[in-house]
Amino acid sequence: MLISGWGRFPVINTRVHTPDSIESAASVISQTGALSFRGNGRGYGDCSLNNSAMVSALGLNLFECFDEDSGVLVAGAGVLLSDIVDSFMPRGWFLSVSPGTCFVSLGGAVACDVHGKDHHVSGSFINSVEFIDVITPDHGLLRASPDEHADLFYATFGGMGLTGMIVRVAIRLKRIYGTSVNQVTTRCANLKEVMECFEHGPSWTYSVAWIDCLQRSQRHLGRSLFMGGEFADEGRETGAGLSFSRKKKLSVPFDFPGFALNSMSVRMFNSLYFNRITSRQKRALVSWESFFYPLDAIENWNRIYGARGFTQYQFVIPKEDAEYRLSAILKTIASSGQGSFLTVLKLFGGSNNPGASRAAHDSKVHWDDYEQRNGGMLSFPQEGYTLALDFAIRPDLFALLEELDQMVEQCGGRLYLAKDSRMSERTFQSMYSGHVEHFLKVKKRYDHAGRINTLQSQRLGLAIWFNRTSHVGYQ
Repeated sequence: MLISGWGRFPVINTRVHTPDSIESAASVISQTGALSFRGNGRGYGDCSLNNSAMVSALGLNLFECFDEDSGVLVAGAGVLLSDIVDSFMPRGWFLSVSPGTCFVSLGGAVACDVHGKDHHVSGSFINSVEFIDVITPDHGLLRASPDEHADLFYATFGGMGLTGMIVRVAIRLKRIYGTSVNQVTTRCANLKEVMECFEHGPSWTYSVAWIDCLQRSQRHLGRSLFMGGEFADEGRETGAGLSFSRKKKLSVPFDFPGFALNSMSVRMFNSLYFNRITSRQKRALVSWESFFYPLDAIENWNRIYGARGFTQYQFVIPKEDAEYRLSAILKTIASSGQGSFLTVLKLFGGSNNPGASRAAHDSKVHWDDYEQRNGGMLSFPQEGYTLALDFAIRPDLFALLEELDQMVEQCGGRLYLAKDSRMSERTFQSMYSGHVEHFLKVKKRYDHAGRINTLQSQRLGLAIWFNRTSHVGYQ
């Protein structure tokens, strides 16, 4: 079948297996040569694509057990975050960490080590997971946690499915006492003002900013709408029986023509969106859907970018000199005329996984002289600012992105593998320097022949690096 990531670039023709049990998944893996694993396909680029065979986890979509006291849910890796929200939010439970869409599978959330609007408080997805079950090519089904097969646990988070097939996840939910969100929207004239909101404003559990990325003047560069939010308290002692509903969805029925998204239309949208808030600050009680998952209200919204598809460019840079660095990046984008109307800024906290970091420190957990300190081995978050932009695929886009790569690299930043569809091997090696070697040592233990690979891993040179570090080539 023809298949792609959410960005619809690239598109390949491959075989897709969808086993409906862990036993059948293990059988498929044992009988298949080169392969990759896939959840709900919400990775934007080629991070799950393999030209020979792909194994989907969507058939492993059952809840297995839930502990009302601890909030720990054990479920198949094909369960979507939306399934968890629909089933448990009315009972007073919500995801401890959630990305900007709830249509991500549990296995995909682990493989990408997703983050949300509360990273500065909760870290990334790894911080909400008790254990994972992974089918590895060399050792079969293994349970991995910070205390058991810890190397596999930390390599799998952010490892883009390259260590094995994630088949079961034990996730810890959080108590909530309302389904609405108290949201405060602050109108910021420029980048300096929005960064003041992130760093010196009220201590919101959830915070995010939309940025108008086509402003060129220094006075209005980075003008933004900053949104801080907290779950409302409906005054219930237990959180059970909360009011819950989903809004009716809109849908994009066809691919937009290529000329629909241009600098003029994006400028018009950005102006309308920014000026919908007329006062300095607006307080409102909003639905959980509109706060956490605004784009999920529009089915097939990726069609807006046309038949050629799009790529999301997401990077993180350190806090040091962040205003100066972000200003330079925004000026470069504005000058190119290739603006994004979906431009999101967030602040990452100092520890990607504070719970695991403390545990590793207290128990003196080491392997291969590598002490886990910051989430998964290839996890994206680091302390600093992360900016995500959507760009329609067009001939002159890639030169711009290569220029942005250099700017991000020069200030010690990195790109998000879950969104990537075109980063070079050299850039990846530089941005993730020091992490890749540890990851590949673990991959060798569980996939010695390198059967698991993707178009992304081939493009980034992981197969070549595997050979260099382990002296074992892909077969």
